[in-house]
Amino acid sequence: MLGNAKVATRLPAKDLDRARAFYSEKLGLEPVEQREGGLRYVCATGEFAIFISAGLPFGAHTQMGWEVEDIEATVRELRVRGVEFEEYDLPGLKTVDGIAAITGNYPSKGVGERGAWFRDSEGNLLGIGQPIRS
Repeated sequence: MLGNAKVATRLPAKDLDRARAFYSEKLGLEPVEQREGGLRYVCATGEFAIFISAGLPFGAHTQMGWEVEDIEATVRELRVRGVEFEEYDLPGLKTVDGIAAITGNYPSKGVGERGAWFRDSEGNLLGIGQPIRS
């Protein structure tokens, strides 16, 4: 039943105006719709909504991610816009200039992945990834 349904991410925000400004100014994204307490965004093959919430974002894991063709160019462009990338030095995950090489991937996607993570204005942890095809 759910295999034929669209998937849409929901991200909490304490301050919707602040979140809207971050997504516009830092990520170059504009909502396609808005309603009381929420903003809806559409990307190439998915959508997400930011909603007013009294709760706190967990932020300890990636809550949403984008797959890009050129992670280095994407990181460069986002840095120009003021996005600050997380740096990690953990067993099995080390970033170099904000980008990590990740061993393994789903077979249809390739042999590995390169990834980078940043937080939005509300503390949500977001990621970008580029599959390594061979």
